[in-house]
Amino acid sequence: MKKIGKFLIILLLGVNMQAVEYKYTNSLIDEDSPYLRQHAHNPVHWMPWGEEAFAKAKNEHKLIFLSIGYSTCHWCHVMERETFEDEKSAKLLNDNFVSIKVDREERPDIDKYYQDVFYLLNKKGGGWPLTIVMTPQRKVIYAGTYLPPEKRSYSPGFGDIMSFIADKYKNSPKEIQKSADSIENAISRYTSVKGEKGSVDLSVVDEFIKDVKANYDNIYKGIGSSPKFPHASTFDTLLDVYRVTKNQDALKMSEEALRAMANGGINDQIEGGFFRYSVDGAWTIPHFEKMLYTNAELIQACSKLYGIKATDFTKEVVEKTIQNMDDRFLTDGLYRSASDADSEGVEGKYFVFDEKEASLALKKAGFKQKNIEDILYYLGITRVGNFENGKSNPIVSTEEVEPKNLEKAKEILKRLRGKVKYPFIDDKILTSWNSLMASALFEAGIIDTKYSQKALALVQNLLEKLKKDGVLYHQLLVGKDLKVKGLLEDYAFLADALISAYEYTMDKKYLNIALDLTNKAIKKFYINGVWYLSDMDFKSIAPLEDASYRSAQVVMIKDIYTLALLSGDIKLYEKAQSMLSMVVTRIKNHPSAYPEAIKLVIISKKGAMELKGPKSRLSELRKIKTEINYPYMYIVQEKQDMLQACSIKQCFAFSKDSKELKKQILRYISTYN
Repeated sequence: MKKIGKFLIILLLGVNMQAVEYKYTNSLIDEDSPYLRQHAHNPVHWMPWGEEAFAKAKNEHKLIFLSIGYSTCHWCHVMERETFEDEKSAKLLNDNFVSIKVDREERPDIDKYYQDVFYLLNKKGGGWPLTIVMTPQRKVIYAGTYLPPEKRSYSPGFGDIMSFIADKYKNSPKEIQKSADSIENAISRYTSVKGEKGSVDLSVVDEFIKDVKANYDNIYKGIGSSPKFPHASTFDTLLDVYRVTKNQDALKMSEEALRAMANGGINDQIEGGFFRYSVDGAWTIPHFEKMLYTNAELIQACSKLYGIKATDFTKEVVEKTIQNMDDRFLTDGLYRSASDADSEGVEGKYFVFDEKEASLALKKAGFKQKNIEDILYYLGITRVGNFENGKSNPIVSTEEVEPKNLEKAKEILKRLRGKVKYPFIDDKILTSWNSLMASALFEAGIIDTKYSQKALALVQNLLEKLKKDGVLYHQLLVGKDLKVKGLLEDYAFLADALISAYEYTMDKKYLNIALDLTNKAIKKFYINGVWYLSDMDFKSIAPLEDASYRSAQVVMIKDIYTLALLSGDIKLYEKAQSMLSMVVTRIKNHPSAYPEAIKLVIISKKGAMELKGPKSRLSELRKIKTEINYPYMYIVQEKQDMLQACSIKQCFAFSKDSKELKKQILRYISTYN
């Protein structure tokens, strides 16, 4: 860290150049990550994760202070302002610790490991910023999240905690070491647990629905209370369950929850696009971050709902969400990762409205007073407000009053927002999240084929820009070299999107790339019956549960099942069966924690299937697929006159007549278990 009186960074703004002075600059200035660079001018002597930092801690006999977050994290910004920009707090860290910053989006493997540590020590889920203190040997002695600078009623103060730990390390090192060894042993036991082979039947699907119902909010819809997350993977799976079993509860909960979210404040009613979560149980006030993965998974779930019940409402939700992602995140054919909750240093400032200002803007645009009142009532923009300082976050407050010229009014309100600077957008391009978006766009192709075309272009851009010399990379930053190699989630989600690309185009190059990525993933990440998030020096077990987004481990096993079917590789299928058998006990014990894995159970017991036929009759096969609406059915082009339906083990339906083939398939689906 270099303390400088005048450090000049030259910023190119068009043809102008502006000098910016910084009092402090640390090692993060040389990092690619936008999140790490956000902390490059803190007075804290930050270092990136790596051997240099670890060696420094050992050589100087200092504890390691590890802080994990991401660039659009509101509470990360708060802790930076309160603590990491505070010279007194910085001195405490600099004197007693080697301080390391990690971007959880750049290194989700590191984040997952320490989130597990937090859970083990605190018996509850963590979050960001994640605060970890370790010995120089990287043994954990403390795990927390956001810490205010001074003690508050709900939280101890940063200064008190770090001073206490530093004093203990200085004066009672054996006590610290004993605690560190005890925690290390607990972590080792947790991470060394391997699955035991087991079996499962379709009764677990019924248990899954029962578990979801037990946690379902029948008043405001959705799962849980507050804070309330979309749980997109749960509803996506429920829709698959309905398509297989016709269970009405599965459809009802999904339809209600997705509609409630679409009408709520978690959905940007003016511009489209979903925020990360709601701070209340009624979906009214969100945490105003927009994440690519949140929107991708909700686009996919809503598109599946449209495939079951085609309504104008669901169609509009999908279209507006995609449009918002295109408007705000799409750049040079790929999607950026996220946008911030804060505008001009204030949470939600860009998104909320003052009733008087909104009314005046509409009046100036020529709206009559009665129409203005109807529009503002419809959008829940009131004098009292539902947010801080009397401001209102738009919601759909009624569906009975449909105001005239609503879209025109939204454009005016969007322009009114333009007086406030749009929140910071993280320019990081992530392979995994873009792949989720590609899969979502392929699913949205049921609404309009233009979305399938967009998906194909996105997949092609990922292959061209993030796969170099046979190596898949995790992230791309404009103007920077590709450095972080692909993680399990990159391989799994991209292979999934490639399978959809193959089915859409019938071009076997996409199938071959998906097979290549999958085989490489097995070699890189599947070790002694356990999936790991990366093959780098830091080993973190891949979660089976769906967290912020669906489980990469589960998606990879699903890819293996599907690719085994499409390539006719029975050994690959048996490998998938073996992988599933190692985790079924956990699925049976708590089905609702593993929604994506429930799909594996259905595939294993009911089977995935392919419809085969010549190029001239693919449209007939696509029609059969749409009408049957079985979630794990794929179209394959073959040079043959006969139409066929096949599982991995046998072809069970044959006919030259598509209607007869459909009848045979329906009989097979209804009887096979």
